[in-house]
Amino acid sequence: MSSKVFFDELVEEFLRIDSLEDMVDFLYGILTPSEIAEIPKRLQIIKLLKAGVPQKEIASRLRVGIATVTRGSKEVKRGRLRNIKYQISKIKNKFKV
Repeated sequence: MSSKVFFDELVEEFLRIDSLEDMVDFLYGILTPSEIAEIPKRLQIIKLLKAGVPQKEIASRLRVGIATVTRGSKEVKRGRLRNIKYQISKIKNKFKV
């Protein structure tokens, strides 16, 4: 089987999960501790980019490489992450925007 088939199956599994408890259980079961720590940072990067926080500040505050932030920025510009929402009030509390 190809990687695309595996990816499609993963997406189908995500879509089948219908509760927060089941999603948490699934994520902890399939991800390594390192992935559990890093993937949520990726989401925060996207939210902060959408809120207008400068890339260098995001990298510094989240302790990630600038390349990671730049990659997120490119994906935002491509429109792939348009469904990710952010609450500016929460971001303003975390960062001085």
